[in-house]
Amino acid sequence: MSSSIRYSISSDALTRLAQAIAVAVSATLAGCQSSGHVPQNDTTHTPNFNARIKQKPIWLSAKPSPQVPQDVWERMRQGFQLQEASGVNPRIEQQRLWFASNPSFLENAGERGSLYIHYIVERLEERNMPLELALLPVIESAYNPMAYSRANAVGLWQFVPATGRYFNLRQTRFYDGRRDITASTTAALDYLTRLHDMFNGDWLLALAAYNAGEGTVSRAIERNEKLGLPTDYWNLTLPSETQAYVPKLLALSQVVLTPQAYGVNLNPIANEPYFQVVEINQRMDLSKVAAVANIDEDELFQLNPAFKQRTTIDGPQHLLVPTAKAELLTASLSTMKPEELISKRSLKPVFDRDEGRDSLRHKRTYRVKSGDNLTLIAKANKVKVQDLQRWNKLSGKNLKVGQTLVMQDTRKRAGKGKNKPTQYKVKRGDSLYMVAKRFNVEMQHLKRWNPRASKALKPGQMLTVYLPH
Repeated sequence: MSSSIRYSISSDALTRLAQAIAVAVSATLAGCQSSGHVPQNDTTHTPNFNARIKQKPIWLSAKPSPQVPQDVWERMRQGFQLQEASGVNPRIEQQRLWFASNPSFLENAGERGSLYIHYIVERLEERNMPLELALLPVIESAYNPMAYSRANAVGLWQFVPATGRYFNLRQTRFYDGRRDITASTTAALDYLTRLHDMFNGDWLLALAAYNAGEGTVSRAIERNEKLGLPTDYWNLTLPSETQAYVPKLLALSQVVLTPQAYGVNLNPIANEPYFQVVEINQRMDLSKVAAVANIDEDELFQLNPAFKQRTTIDGPQHLLVPTAKAELLTASLSTMKPEELISKRSLKPVFDRDEGRDSLRHKRTYRVKSGDNLTLIAKANKVKVQDLQRWNKLSGKNLKVGQTLVMQDTRKRAGKGKNKPTQYKVKRGDSLYMVAKRFNVEMQHLKRWNPRASKALKPGQMLTVYLPH
């Protein structure tokens, strides 16, 4: 018999055998069901075919874990929350065109910000804030912690002196917290969070208020409400700088989403901490620290720009150090004598000698508003025009809107024990919060001194302020 014939017979026999077994099993199962009882202690085990069919291999139901971005730019993109609010908008398109026409601006800002962006992104994520806000220092300072504006705003987040003090950013002749990377970031996020809450969760209004002040935005909203107009950011009448401020951030975030489409080359930034905090307990010169830990001196100063004389005086008891060098520095500091970390050079004075410590304690600032002049400002603050010119090194009487003037409280030098009231004339865009910041007093006290004053101040309204000692 040929092998093919034998195979055919064998196949037929096996088929018939399988059919017979299936019939026998079916009969057995039918018999068990008809008896109405299945023995619990039967030593023979009947396979549970239904259970086997329902079970699925683990790999079919397991979801792949999300891949952690290697580039912090990509991490930032994944956390954008403001894109739906932009849509097609000519004001955004105008700003986007500028960034596309000036690619080096964002590229250079990204290079400077490579030291700080990861830290800021992490702090924003902790608060569940839009990661577009990590681009705000690009607009404010081009990510330069040493940036200084005509309005006397300083640092990555561009705090003016009064706002900086309100958010606990100390400013002395040796240390300026507005330049402190970690402290100023905390202050900026606190401020933005406060504005976000103030404007009922509207980030665009919060950003506008960060630029122009909450009083200006609140007043614009009031105007539109009275006229029956929409009160969202796009329909408010705001200063020209603020009209461009929010579109600029939204346009910038769109460029970061797809930089190649706009001819921008963003160098990757490692999605890992660039710096680490190293605790210190003594005065140190940054140049000495850099030499000990084999750190580039300029890089160390870029991480610790708040120490204005490159010496750790008046500031926090820690340094920001590149992560790769933190362990070496910690080990070196434990074996070195204090005198080895102090330079013999004399510290340069930051302020004029005749001002002294007492005058620093009572210094105030005032931001020039539309319609202001030296005579009005001097009268409102009970100082002389000549003093204003001397304190601010002004040769004439011309002022610019947004310019910051420094004022000394000359009455403090008379040594009188009780605070004396001063009258302040409300300017366009002022709010109780801004006036309190300007005079470095608590807003609750300002309300108590002016019980008839509502939250919406009116230009020309007079407020009583008791200046602190």
